[in-house]
Amino acid sequence: MQQPLPFQFLADAVLLLHFGVVVFVVAGLAAIVVGNLRGWRWVNGLWLRLAHLGAIGVVVVQSVLGKLCPLTVLESWLREQAGGSAYSRSFIEHWVQRVLFYEAPFWVFTVAYVAFGLLVVAAWWRFPPRRGS
Repeated sequence: MQQPLPFQFLADAVLLLHFGVVVFVVAGLAAIVVGNLRGWRWVNGLWLRLAHLGAIGVVVVQSVLGKLCPLTVLESWLREQAGGSAYSRSFIEHWVQRVLFYEAPFWVFTVAYVAFGLLVVAAWWRFPPRRGS
């Protein structure tokens, strides 16, 4: 029989990673815009901007293709391996999921992700990244 605790721990770790990616994408765009308005050079670093564009790019492509996020799929599988149903509640899961997951038709998320992706592209154009920043 499998031990539920390591799977529950891993599921919570994946959920926190997922939350971190969301924070990076959302706060990253805010940092790019605000940072450029305040003259912060680091917000235009090429690697930061490529990582940011890549992260939202993956989300947009997945959504347009109608695919679920692999982190969501992995977390759900880990929760099932822990002996519970997908998204059984732990302390971490309860609070982070309240922020990450909403009830809406899939197309609503696709539109939101594409719109946010377009904002990231607009920021890329308006505040281009620079090598060595």
